[in-house]
Amino acid sequence: MRPACWARRGAAPAAAAAATGSVSGSRGSAALVIHGARVFTGTAGGGAPVEAVAVGRDGKILATGSGSAVRRHIGRDTEVVDARGNTVMSGIHDGHVHPLGAGDRSLRPSLEGAETTLPELRELLAGFLADTGGSDAEPDRWLVVEDWNPVGLLPTGSVPHHSMLDALATRRPVALVGGDGHNLWVNRRALDIAGITASTPDPVGGRIVKGADGQPTGVLKDDAQDLVKRHIPEPSRAELVAACAKVLELAAASGVTTMMDALVGRHELELYQALAAAGKLPQRIVPAIRLDAGQTKDPAAALAYARGLRKEFEGVRGLRFGMVKVFLDGVIEYPAQTAALLEPYLDGNGKPTANRGELYTSAADYGRLTAAFNKAGWQLHAHGLGDRAVRTALDGYAYARRVTGQRDARNAIAHLQIVDPADLRRFAQLGVAACMQLQWAAQDTWTMDALLPYIGPQRHRWMYPALSLERAGARLTGGSDWPVDALQVWNQLRTAIDRQGAYGTGELYRKLEGLSRGSVLRMHTAGTAWQLRQEGLTGTVEVGKAADLVLLDRDVTRCPVADISGTGVRMTLVGGRAVHDADSAAGRAAAARAARAVSGPRPSTYAAVHGGRHHNCAH
Repeated sequence: MRPACWARRGAAPAAAAAATGSVSGSRGSAALVIHGARVFTGTAGGGAPVEAVAVGRDGKILATGSGSAVRRHIGRDTEVVDARGNTVMSGIHDGHVHPLGAGDRSLRPSLEGAETTLPELRELLAGFLADTGGSDAEPDRWLVVEDWNPVGLLPTGSVPHHSMLDALATRRPVALVGGDGHNLWVNRRALDIAGITASTPDPVGGRIVKGADGQPTGVLKDDAQDLVKRHIPEPSRAELVAACAKVLELAAASGVTTMMDALVGRHELELYQALAAAGKLPQRIVPAIRLDAGQTKDPAAALAYARGLRKEFEGVRGLRFGMVKVFLDGVIEYPAQTAALLEPYLDGNGKPTANRGELYTSAADYGRLTAAFNKAGWQLHAHGLGDRAVRTALDGYAYARRVTGQRDARNAIAHLQIVDPADLRRFAQLGVAACMQLQWAAQDTWTMDALLPYIGPQRHRWMYPALSLERAGARLTGGSDWPVDALQVWNQLRTAIDRQGAYGTGELYRKLEGLSRGSVLRMHTAGTAWQLRQEGLTGTVEVGKAADLVLLDRDVTRCPVADISGTGVRMTLVGGRAVHDADSAAGRAAAARAARAVSGPRPSTYAAVHGGRHHNCAH
């Protein structure tokens, strides 16, 4: 138990309780009281500042208000915590994340998104080969390396080819997994194992990149990655559960209390089932069941598939079903350029090409799919990165609205890297959640070198148009897309404000698109709770709601914006239960991992990876 800080000011909790008529075990006695706080309630309107919160024994918020008003809820065994003027607020709701993917990735070596020359890359991979068995692993053990930077091969503009990996002194199959989740680079051995040749057709929703000679280059995009990945041995269930438990601890130590897992199938649901059975599932999880491009063409079959998974796993404690996920396009950066654009990509010198990216589902198919699921009470969550994909999703949602008559379906579009200004008002008109990953909204290699020359300044200005969407009436919600990007929750919030963050090389249209501090805090709490249909349960600090709360080590409502990046989480509650306590042994270890994640971004250079080949995001 923490020190009862009021007692140090001369009144023991039991004495204070007796003076106000409250006794241990009475209806007014709290399990926990946090006082001396600056409470960000997330509610509309003004009113007197809130400086204390009482948590009931039922896991709900019992009282909020001044310290003197909340004091009456202290009983003989109430835990009392002094916030020392720091922030108490709703826990972070991550509306688009892949936590089990983070656990899976943590089991393999990582390039950490580094930019490297080819010789530097080969040196790193040679080290990974030695670290993962050396000669004893020849010739058949796969080397799978996470967080390859698809735009990071130097000099800028260099295009990956399997021959570059074939030059390594190994016969082993080698696969570099793109940190963006949309690209895979493999050597010739891996291509041969997968049976990929010049005559192999592109799968639906993916592309086998081929050279001028018609031969595969070794780069596979989106759903084409599965042609190789299906041949890579999986880690054991025990290894996965242990790794996922550790990354979920990291999320709790970062202040995350609810997550929408944006890519779920049977495999992921079985992992959640195992985690819950082991008592290792600290967050509320909304699984978004992934539908592939083929399934979008048969709404009835897709709905039956989703319902079947829900029926099988809905008894798993901590899971709440009702969401499906569809990829409408890919990624926008060079050389991938699979995001669907209204106008063609440029060639880097200002001239239009014939490429408008990949649209994996038509507006008509997406509309029929949405209508079927909305009518059955499910929500759609679209990956829509390019402006053509965003419009496709909006057109589909408009169709479903007309057909079903529903006005509160709460469908969503995630990422929104480029939105045509003509579509901004449609989000509010259609009640669509704008789920944004604003840790990307900074000047860096991805947004500048790999993008600006290929779309031009006019479209580039509409990168992550958060403020424009807010002014157009859209409901903003937030997500990290971890592990596509590192889990740096508080830098993510800071970047949404100053559009530079801790690691950007400059501001990305801050004056045009930077959000206020209050808007950012609300979009990552109440806004995302609304997206997930749990605003009646969580997202604000109000009496009667679940005590999904965080106590921070600073006042994020008033500290300098740049200081938000380094925020530490002292305590995280879910339903009134402490799932992270920085004063406990386990909490100190998790807090240390979270601190390392904050202080050590994915490096942009070879030097930052060299000498640290064993690093991964979970340990």
